[in-house]
Amino acid sequence: MIGVKEMEEKENASNFVKVRDDNEPICFSWNEEEGKFTIGKTGKSCWYSDDGAFSKHELRMRIEPWLTSLFQSEHLSLLTGSGLTNAVQYAACDHSDNGMGAGADFTVFGDEIEQAAIRMAKEAHRGEENIEDQIRAANELVRGLSIIKDSTEFPELSSKLTRVEKDLNTVIERFTNSISRGEYLIASADREKRACAFHNLILFLMSFASRTGTRDRLHIFTTNYDRLIEAGADLAGLRLIDRFVGGLSPIFRSSRMDVDMHYNPPGIRGEPRYLEGVARFTKLHGSLDWFDVEGDIRRIGLPFGAKSLTPFLEAARIEGDYSRLMIYPNSAKDRETAEYPYVELFRDFAAAICRPNSTLVTYGYSFGDDHINRVIRDMLTIPSTHLVIISYDDVSRRIRDKYETWGRKSQISLLVGKNIADLGELVHHYLPKPAIDRATMRMAELLRQRFNQPCDNKSEGE
Repeated sequence: MIGVKEMEEKENASNFVKVRDDNEPICFSWNEEEGKFTIGKTGKSCWYSDDGAFSKHELRMRIEPWLTSLFQSEHLSLLTGSGLTNAVQYAACDHSDNGMGAGADFTVFGDEIEQAAIRMAKEAHRGEENIEDQIRAANELVRGLSIIKDSTEFPELSSKLTRVEKDLNTVIERFTNSISRGEYLIASADREKRACAFHNLILFLMSFASRTGTRDRLHIFTTNYDRLIEAGADLAGLRLIDRFVGGLSPIFRSSRMDVDMHYNPPGIRGEPRYLEGVARFTKLHGSLDWFDVEGDIRRIGLPFGAKSLTPFLEAARIEGDYSRLMIYPNSAKDRETAEYPYVELFRDFAAAICRPNSTLVTYGYSFGDDHINRVIRDMLTIPSTHLVIISYDDVSRRIRDKYETWGRKSQISLLVGKNIADLGELVHHYLPKPAIDRATMRMAELLRQRFNQPCDNKSEGE
């Protein structure tokens, strides 16, 4: 079979899948009239008919057992990107906007910051720059100007530095408002649509988190700044363990103790057991409610869907200083370690996935962050690891590029396309059952024993 690039260009297919023992991705599209998937140019395969048509049920029978097997790996991690937020927001509000494309206005050095952001985006193979690139460029400019602001050779630099810092604070505030507005739109959406959207989110999270307590915990990573996963976990009763310690205003701790949750069974003392429904949680790029307060990274009390952060910042004694907001690449100002606390979070990511018998599933992640891609590529150098990529589309072609250039095709599974990776379609047809279903396991074992045992024609007593 030919490569995915050639197949999609020739057939204009909207979906492509590679699971199990597929040598190359199989591209297909949804035929609404027939209610089946169709392949433009039929190849020989044992699981679909000669005419290249197959039903949604047949595709499920191809995908779901494979994912169920992978989800039972010794170590399982989930990496979500903006695609998850877009999916939930679209289901609840009929539109989506993550705010990443919002422009930044700088009254001084605007062109220089724009050009630096474009260069950073190209170096990271992202194509167009986003607001993260602009914030990163502005932060580097501020650091550079701070070094020479008192120089007599450049008498105007001190005032320009003040203006850049003020503009940067405004840009971060505007970006923060766009993120909080996204949460507000979901929280204030039509009740039925909101309930359906959160129901799909709960099914999505529990499909991954439904692991027996004796297995290594699911580790959820996200590049998103919003608190959508936290909101879904609250509704699902999923307990999240992260690096923050405390009740009223939790503080980010650098210690990496393997904290877990146990319970004492009734009537049994001294034999605690692992609690089910527990997952580790890491926000690689920071969060809307993380702030640098008096030398500590704190998580402030910010309700999901709050219209404005201003009253909550005043309560946390920040008073509108959005430069203290911990969203990547905006790092703590009084730390010698560059990009703190993100370096700690990236170490957690590498430690979680770069080990034998590890499976990483990505959803809604477009592979636009080179520092994350580097860790994933290193993970694939371990032969027993596996990468599952689930994405609504691949307009940027970065998924196909990584699949072909990393050279680890046998360790990569692909589920790409709106008819597969749409959140509703995914949770209802292709993801494993969102529960620890011991009854089905016992039934399967019982049937295996009944139908696999050789017949004994002798009656008892003979």
